[in-house]
Formats: sequence, structure tokens, C-alpha cells
Amino acid sequence: MVAPALLGLLAFVVAPFGVALWLSLHYVNLQSTLPPRYVGLQQYELVLADPEFRGAFYRALANNALFALIVVPGQTALALGLALLLNRPLRGMTVFRTIFFLPVVFPLALVATVWKLIYSPDELGMLNRVLRVVTFGDVGPVDWLGDGRTALLAIAALSIWQGAGFQMIIVLAGLQLIPADRYEAAAIDGASAWRRFQHVTLPGLRGTLLFVATVTTILAFQLFDQVYLLTQGGPGEATTTVVYQAVTAAFTENDVGRGAAITVLFFLVVGSVTIAQRRVART
Repeated sequence: MVAPALLGLLAFVVAPFGVALWLSLHYVNLQSTLPPRYVGLQQYELVLADPEFRGAFYRALANNALFALIVVPGQTALALGLALLLNRPLRGMTVFRTIFFLPVVFPLALVATVWKLIYSPDELGMLNRVLRVVTFGDVGPVDWLGDGRTALLAIAALSIWQGAGFQMIIVLAGLQLIPADRYEAAAIDGASAWRRFQHVTLPGLRGTLLFVATVTTILAFQLFDQVYLLTQGGPGEATTTVVYQAVTAAFTENDVGRGAAITVLFFLVVGSVTIAQRRVART
């Protein structure tokens, strides 16, 4: 029964990682007809120690960490709130669940195009128009994607909006697995709605929320599409992520080995963060 899953794991995770590990030990230029040249750990030394590359790598890693710190709690909290709102035996809830899940199935290119219009730096941008109305014209148009102070936050807001529906479905399934008699017993004991949430809902969702937070963390560290479509890593390096840096190194600068080395290092970082996250959550 587990054979298909194991085959998929081997074909799409283990084998590609093995290829990336092999490439990281070689110098491979896409524009050269020469065969790959073995260079040992030189690519890793370039990424971690060479002044030309290490600053960009650590800056991209910091951007990834900041993005994850914003998206993981924000998206998890929004998904929990939506799930609690939709976990009610009222008419039309199926329609609302579908509406909240729709952003997940929209193509990211379409979502990025729409949000780029929302973030438009002039007064035609929807967000700037709303900001002007709310502040009675005291705050002028903001270049949300062109300002290094707001660009990463703008991408994080888009990501939270699009991904919350997926986490909402998972949390909603977890809510429906909590026995109703626990709520009844808490209500009989005089527990308020907040107490029932604190002592029944949250403990019952512990495993579900841990899974949601872990998956969201991994997806947050894999940030690439939004950056590529909206900012191209700019302004400056304000939104450059490790995955974007690896892709740029491999396919723009034609140094596939360095791109592979960045990928392997990033895999180790994300794996360590995920393991630490699970151990902390179990305590």
C-alpha cells in the first residue's frame, strides 16, 4: 500500500536531491560545451565565505526568515478564524467555504497580476485609493512594491490571502473531529465561549495546528513565484529569497553548480527549522 508513495518520494524528492548534491560539487556552465568539472566544496565556500556571494545569501536567508515569521502565524490565525466561523450548522455554509477556498485554486500568475494592480503606486491602485479615503487625503500614494520597507510585507499579505483557504479546510476537518460531548460538558460546567475555545478547541486542534504550521513554514521558505512575478527580487535585495537566488545563479548567471549548492544548503536550513519546530511544539 505504501509502494506508490515510496516510489513518488524516490522519484520526486530523493533523486532530484541526489542530482542537486552532485551538481553542487561540480562547475557546470549552461553556455559552455565543456563537461562538468569537479570542484569539490568550492561552490559551498563561494556561497558561505566569498565576500562577493555570502552577503547576498545571508540577506536572502534573512528575507526568508522574516517572511516566514509574518506568514506562518498570520496565515494560521486567519485559517483558524475562518474555520471557526464556518464550522456552524447554518444554511449556505458550503457556499462560503467554497468562496474562501477559491484563492487557492486561482493560478498564481493571475493572482499576482490582480494584486499588482491593487498595489499600483499611483492613485489608481485600489489600496492607495482606500488609504486616501480612510486618511481623508493626508497619506499620499505609497509605492508598495517599489519601497524596500513595504515590498516584503506586501508579498506576505498576498501569500496569506491566497493560502489561508487551504489551511482553513484542514483546520475545519480537525474541528469536526472534536467530540461534541466535550463542548456540552464544558457548557454544563458553566464555561464561557472563550473558556471552551481555550480548553476544548485548542487542545483538540493541537495536532492539526502543528501540521498546518509545519506545512506553512515549508511553503513560506519556498517563496519564489510571488517575488519573480511582482518584484524580481527588488527593490535592491529587499525581496530576494534563497530560492530566487538559486534560480538566478543557475539560469541567469549560468552557474548551475552554485545554484545547486544554494539549494542543498537551503534544504538543510529548512529541514533543521522544521525539526526544531516539531520538537518545540511537542513540549
